[in-house]
Amino acid sequence: MSTGPEPMSTPDGPTYDGRPLPRPTEDVVDQGVGFDVTTLVTRRRVLSIVGAGAGSLALAACSGSSGTMSASTTSSTSTASVAAAAATSEIPNETNGPYPADGTNGVNVLEESGIVRSDVTSSLDGGTTAPGVPLSMTFTVTDLTNNNSPFAGAAVYMWHCNASGEYSMYSEGIEDETYLRGVQVVDSTGTVTFQTIVPACYSGRWTHIHFEVYPDASSATTADNAIATSQVAFPQDMLDTVFQVDTYAGSAENLAQIGSLDNDNVFGDGYDLEMGTFTGDPTSGYVGSLAVAVDTTTEPTAGAAPSGGGAGGGQAPMGGGTPPAAPSN
Repeated sequence: MSTGPEPMSTPDGPTYDGRPLPRPTEDVVDQGVGFDVTTLVTRRRVLSIVGAGAGSLALAACSGSSGTMSASTTSSTSTASVAAAAATSEIPNETNGPYPADGTNGVNVLEESGIVRSDVTSSLDGGTTAPGVPLSMTFTVTDLTNNNSPFAGAAVYMWHCNASGEYSMYSEGIEDETYLRGVQVVDSTGTVTFQTIVPACYSGRWTHIHFEVYPDASSATTADNAIATSQVAFPQDMLDTVFQVDTYAGSAENLAQIGSLDNDNVFGDGYDLEMGTFTGDPTSGYVGSLAVAVDTTTEPTAGAAPSGGGAGGGQAPMGGGTPPAAPSN
């Protein structure tokens, strides 16, 4: 099935739907985040012209393989999501490492077509799906320099470990996987929602989700452009329940070794603005939210990797190092 107009050759190089290809030698489906989002916006305009019914069919026809995006995988809202009230203080800056895949430590998933998506449970090629307790995670992003209004058009890149404490693209055996990583564009209400799973607790770190905020989708190609980098913390009572599930073998013991959030080497200096709000249970899944206020006048400086253990025991240094081995638990 066709995914849209075919690329055309012009004196200035190949174009697609009248737009020059940023990577002229690559296929249309390998043009990166900025091109993907522009294509999506163009298709959304079709909805406003021909009506939601016909437009949905048009979008459905454009979905499927080859990294194209469907309405169901790019929507930034969900019936299972919940928006958090706007934060009134700037989100704390935290480390993005050591497994960000944002261009700062060996690999960059942000250059992959299809990374703009709401459901991050599977790898980009449609292959492996990460098992675990379902989590619908909503970020409400506001701009403190603009009266703390919804930061419409900003982009959020979210990533975290799987139920075994491993990170796709880094941990031994899953270097070729890209699951539990995704980018979304903030809508007019300031929200994005990801369908994912509850992360594990690996040795040396409290359970957490990483995220970066970018001023717009076209800049979400390298961590150099991020305007905020932080993490989501999880409450212990929720984790104590989730980690009874067999899929999370070893997480309860790792959490007990840390003892409390106050002992974590990232959240230990304070986590009030990073503590997510969660409802649900391990059987039906959880709905989570975090309010993220961004101050665009603050110099963005992602901190160095924390000194505690990493996925599989020991963290790779930022900018290189050996990817972690799969955890023994």
